[in-house]
Amino acid sequence: MAVELEKQLRALSDLVTPYAIRVAATLRLADLIEAGARRPAELAQRCGVNAAALERVLRHLVTKGVFAQPEPGTFALTDLSRLLLDGQRNGMRPWLDVDGGLGRSDVALSGLLDAVRTGRPVYEGMFGREFWADLEADPERGRAFDALMAVQVSMVADEVATAYDWSDVRRVVDVGGGTGTLLAALLAKYPTLLATLVDLPSSVEAGLRALDAAGLSDRCAFFSGSFFSPLPSDGDVYVLSRILHDWNDDDAIAILRRCAEAAGSAGRVLVIEQLVATSETSSMTTTMDLRMLAVFGGQERSLDEYRALATAAGLSLQENIVTKAGRSILEFAADRAAG
Repeated sequence: MAVELEKQLRALSDLVTPYAIRVAATLRLADLIEAGARRPAELAQRCGVNAAALERVLRHLVTKGVFAQPEPGTFALTDLSRLLLDGQRNGMRPWLDVDGGLGRSDVALSGLLDAVRTGRPVYEGMFGREFWADLEADPERGRAFDALMAVQVSMVADEVATAYDWSDVRRVVDVGGGTGTLLAALLAKYPTLLATLVDLPSSVEAGLRALDAAGLSDRCAFFSGSFFSPLPSDGDVYVLSRILHDWNDDDAIAILRRCAEAAGSAGRVLVIEQLVATSETSSMTTTMDLRMLAVFGGQERSLDEYRALATAAGLSLQENIVTKAGRSILEFAADRAAG
């Protein structure tokens, strides 16, 4: 029994394999092998790395089933490494690319002990800028991050468009809406709906291009700015989709307060998040929670915790709509008792 427990703990605490997989993803080894480069020397030449070191990484990943070695010194793909090919519908390479949109956030987890000691994020101390400023400073990484977030939003956009009653909404404002993936779904489904996309300049520019390509930009206004500053005040519904979990309580309240100010007494604020259950929490949720701690100083929250944040911002919970994917659409409105 003790031996089995030791094996289990060793497997759970392994750091070599996760980083080796990220090396393979960043160097695009799967695509190079698929294209015919099967030997370490050729792969290393294509990647611009040390051949002997690369072979050692490949040999380790063979033991884990990520790659195969049909004969000594020759490597091939497996079903696992095919998930690292570019262009795969459910491909993993962009998520694991250390140079990509989320790669540095993975590296920041190596500072989790410091985050636990201080309760503060470690990203800025490791890379010189906080996460969002770092993306703005590197347009290529920023574009990669926007693309990944668009994929995530696309998985739930249709559910949000159907689970909530949009029939009486004249204009929806997506606050921190990235490249407009959610707005595109809403505008396509509701022909009379108008929209406003709010985000940092690079994301708004990409959103304009995306909505224009979809033939929807004529019904959308584009607002470059921070959600800590005053927001456009002509919306009926203000959406915060997977935004608040990135921020600590004080910042989350400040964001909600800006939405409440813009929405006024008649508007609504929708918070779309994965709630932490009081009875049972999934490892996916706890993993995201620790990522939020190390990278942003944010956290995953329960319904009561979001309710408390909203109350501090002058809002009261009207409804909690749970989508088929398990996310919650929390509808808030001005707290008339507080007013």
